[in-house]
Amino acid sequence: MDNNSNQGSIRFSDANIVYPNGTVGMKDLNLEIKPGEFVVIVGSSGAGKSTLLRAINGLNKMTSGTVEVDGEAVPQKDGRELRLLRKRVGMIFQDFRLVKRLTVMSNVLIGRLAHVPGWRAMLNLWPAHDKEVAMKALERVSITEKAWVKASQLSGGQQQRVGIARALAQEPAIILADEPVASLDPVTTHQIMQDLVRINRELGITTLVNLHFLDLARKYGQRIIGLRFGELVYDGSAKTVTDEDFRDIYGRDFTEDDVLDEDVVG
Repeated sequence: MDNNSNQGSIRFSDANIVYPNGTVGMKDLNLEIKPGEFVVIVGSSGAGKSTLLRAINGLNKMTSGTVEVDGEAVPQKDGRELRLLRKRVGMIFQDFRLVKRLTVMSNVLIGRLAHVPGWRAMLNLWPAHDKEVAMKALERVSITEKAWVKASQLSGGQQQRVGIARALAQEPAIILADEPVASLDPVTTHQIMQDLVRINRELGITTLVNLHFLDLARKYGQRIIGLRFGELVYDGSAKTVTDEDFRDIYGRDFTEDDVLDEDVVG
């Protein structure tokens, strides 16, 4: 699962997304993410965090401007080129998106769909190599003992670990995590964030994480991107971001609802 050092770059150039109802999801965005970076994106609900992530894998189409992955424009039409792009971009969801009736292993193997002929997946006849990749992905998140358990029997934190393993099984250059800890308890939240940071450091996979909790952004982010009404309003190191910066991003004072640990409210 090692990645070429040139893989995983992302660049937005004068990028705009306006939804059919007139809502602005992205406005004049110019942004470059370097290979291997761990970036946390923050902003109020509706700020454009999910829009940004979904533009990278082509789920949201540009109204104007471009987004590039590894120096190539993200295709704005469905087809083979877009499928090839998505093969290199793993996605982790807030609601896990697991097939509950299937085993953990079968869910992780879904991440290998772009690597094998469709008939093998349909008949559950996965090559040995793909099973090995899936098991190594489970090892990365310390959940191999659940490999043959149905996903429906897992806790929320365990389900999210399976979601991470499924993304890893793609052998991606980029991982996009859309509010991956929003539905988890505080202890599990920290465990999942630690998993994502460790995977980023060990494998060099470019990682973008949307977060609501500001203390998590400060604790785990390498670089923080702040969005407000689809515009980039902050781009800096997590080590130097201040409470005032967060107030500027959110356009208001932040409260205990904006942090996981209420003791850090300033």
